[in-house]
Amino acid sequence: MLATSAHGLRLTGIKPLYNISGQLNAPSDVAVAKDGRIYIVDGVNNKIRIYNRGGKFLSSFGKEGSDHGGFRFPLGIDIDRAGKVYVADSGNHRVQIFDTDGKYISEIKIDLTSKHPADPTDVVVDDSRNRCYIVDNDNHRILAYDLSSFKLIKTYGKPGTDKLEFRYPFLITLDKEKYLYIVDVINTRVQVLNPKGLFVTYIGGWGVEKGEFFRPKGVAIDNHGRVYVSDSYLGVIQVFNPDGAFHSVLGDTAKGTLNRFKTPTGIFIDHQNRLYVVEMFADRVSVYRLGADGGSN
Repeated sequence: MLATSAHGLRLTGIKPLYNISGQLNAPSDVAVAKDGRIYIVDGVNNKIRIYNRGGKFLSSFGKEGSDHGGFRFPLGIDIDRAGKVYVADSGNHRVQIFDTDGKYISEIKIDLTSKHPADPTDVVVDDSRNRCYIVDNDNHRILAYDLSSFKLIKTYGKPGTDKLEFRYPFLITLDKEKYLYIVDVINTRVQVLNPKGLFVTYIGGWGVEKGEFFRPKGVAIDNHGRVYVSDSYLGVIQVFNPDGAFHSVLGDTAKGTLNRFKTPTGIFIDHQNRLYVVEMFADRVSVYRLGADGGSN
């Protein structure tokens, strides 16, 4: 549903469904498996918490530590087609892989190849090419790993403000064509790379007007290819067309008001057009129904 209001901004309507809270302490990211189970990164508690499709708590896994299944401030998460769970274990400089119930399978240990230890803040899996991409925040780069050998295939990016340069990239996602969408936080934009790692475009830029960001954090893509970006400082989620042009802001179309979130970070859109928003400082994940057409017209 689309409406134009809120100081002339186009709004994409969302319907609140439920909130997940009560156990979380500054959560950072969320992913939803094909069976509807919701996995939330509860990083301060060094756990991954699992909920059913309706938001009921099922189980959790993880504890503080550096052994198999231990975490030190995990931040990002992804789930592959087989249901394996990938967790960016930032403090342990690795990505750990688990089965659907949280049983440890293996890990990708990120070698020190620069002056700073690796700081993996997110991971996304490309099943079609049997690889994953890991965000190395402190080293301002993206790492591509082969999932059969766990060998580094390629490194994208370096510190800076130009194309294929980053300043503290944070969360990441893939679209249906396997283009990479990387939240480039301090550069206040999303960078888009093609499957070969070549620069395609920027989304956003610094500012507080429509189509601009102050502190972008999360990114997700709906079934129309539209790009949703959370801004943790402004507390809004903006929507962009596949070409990167501003489309709308999430809001209440009946009232003509923006939807304000409390420190939105990781976001996820599932196959049922549900939007999951991690509100870090509210210690919750809010779940919404996007418009019947996938969020907007």
